[in-house]
Amino acid sequence: MAFTGTEGLLLLAGRILFGIVLAFMGLNHFMQREQMTGYAEYKGLPAPGFSVVASGAVLIAGGLAVVAGVYPVVGAVALAGFLLISAVTMHDFWAVPEDDQQDEMTAFLKNLVMAGGALVVAAAGTQSWAYSVGIGLF
Repeated sequence: MAFTGTEGLLLLAGRILFGIVLAFMGLNHFMQREQMTGYAEYKGLPAPGFSVVASGAVLIAGGLAVVAGVYPVVGAVALAGFLLISAVTMHDFWAVPEDDQQDEMTAFLKNLVMAGGALVVAAAGTQSWAYSVGIGLF
């Protein structure tokens, strides 16, 4: 099955919205590296500076892979993995003071939703996409 016609356009719109937002989030890891490193350190991440840079690179590369259709399954699975790990390590709403629980739960759920979306993209990435570079493993 190939995504063409209206399906292809809908997939393109979804890929752009999904991938660009994640790539922008990754860019933010570099633009606000100092603040994000401090937060990662506060959360107890090992090598917080490296973690911020590595996660920013995953978000940028994965987001652009989805948008362009270049190894979209690899990019989407990497995004899902990062988002799931980030949800548990960075947004542990169950372990923060009550005043912070709602914000952390919202961020936790946001990451789960995006991880689910990334897995849907990974499943769709095994098919041919209209309006994409079309380079992939499958």
